[in-house]
Amino acid sequence: MELRGLQKTTLLDFPGRVACTVFTGGCNFRCPFCHNASLLHSKEAELTEEKLFSFLDKRRGILDGVCITGGEPLLHRDMAPFISRIKEMGFLVKLDTNGSFPSRLRELCEAGLLDYVAMDIKNSPEKYPLTTGTGTGFLAEVQQSVSLLMKGSVPYEFRTTLVRGFHTEEDMRKIGAWIQGAPRYYLQQFTDSGDVLEEGLSAFDKKESEALLAAVLPFVPTAALRGL
Repeated sequence: MELRGLQKTTLLDFPGRVACTVFTGGCNFRCPFCHNASLLHSKEAELTEEKLFSFLDKRRGILDGVCITGGEPLLHRDMAPFISRIKEMGFLVKLDTNGSFPSRLRELCEAGLLDYVAMDIKNSPEKYPLTTGTGTGFLAEVQQSVSLLMKGSVPYEFRTTLVRGFHTEEDMRKIGAWIQGAPRYYLQQFTDSGDVLEEGLSAFDKKESEALLAAVLPFVPTAALRGL
C-alpha cells in the first residue's frame, strides 16, 4: 500500500467519531481544484504499513476509526486486506472515493469492511470530463457507484466542492435530480490549500453558495453547506 501521510487526530473527517486520516498516493482524476495535488502521482510510500499499524495499536481505546483518503484509495488493489487488518484491530473505517472503481467499492461494501463512505460528485454529468480533467470523466463508473451506495446498506454521503467557473445553479439542479433521495449531501467551499493543481481558482461567497444550495434542496431536502 502506498501511504503518503497520516493526520493523527481528526474530529471532522469521520462524522461523529474521533479518528485519524491516512492518505494514499495516486489518482486517476486531474481535477483543477484538487487540494492534494502532491498526492496525484504515485511514488514510493512515505509511511510504511508497519508504522501505521504500530501507531494504531497505541491508539486503541482512544480513536474510534480510520479515514482512508487520497488521492484515490481504490486505485490500490490491496485495499481490501489493508482495511481488513484495520477492522481486526477494532477500528471503524471511513472511505473517501471519487466513485470511479465501482467493482472495488462493491467488494468492500459486500465484505462488510466499510462503516461510512464519502463520495465526491464532481459536477453535473455532462461536465464530468471538464471537471475531472479526463477524457470521459469515468461517468459510467461514477454512475454505477452512485447507484451502489443509494441501493446499499453502508452509511454514506455525497459531496461537491464548489468552485467559481465550474459550477452553476443549473449544474446543481442536475446533480440534485441525479442523486435525489440521498440522505446526506454537502456542498463544500473550495479553499486554496497551497497544494492546488491549478492556480487562480476561487470560491463562491456566502450568498452565491446559498443560491447553489437552494437549487439542490427541492431534490435533496437535507443538503447543506459545509465549511462556510
